[in-house]
Amino acid sequence: MMILNLHRQGLSITAIARRTGRDPKTVRKYISRGLELPAYGPRQVGRPGKLAPFLDYLRERIAACPHLTATRLTREIRERGYAGAYTAVKRFVAAIRPDSGPKPSAGQQAQVDFARFVTEFTSPV
Repeated sequence: MMILNLHRQGLSITAIARRTGRDPKTVRKYISRGLELPAYGPRQVGRPGKLAPFLDYLRERIAACPHLTATRLTREIRERGYAGAYTAVKRFVAAIRPDSGPKPSAGQQAQVDFARFVTEFTSPV
């Protein structure tokens, strides 16, 4: 609104830009728009990622062998033409890998007693 008011008062685009601290191209853009509010819409869905053609293959491999590492799966799909990053494969595999539950511990039980013992030696050595 301020840019439009200054323009109606007859100030040049450069003068308005100096006064508002905006770039002259920005001032020109808002003057050409008039009172129209900026229109923000939903983001466009971008192109499919590099991993998209290999998603079905990765799902099949994880379903058959859930213990396979992302490193090995990356190597396998690179042989099939994948040119993307390892981290994309790692994120996808972590998302679809079945939850194996809590990891087993090494021992069954451990107990510790904290006590103080004082020993006095009475005979000289």
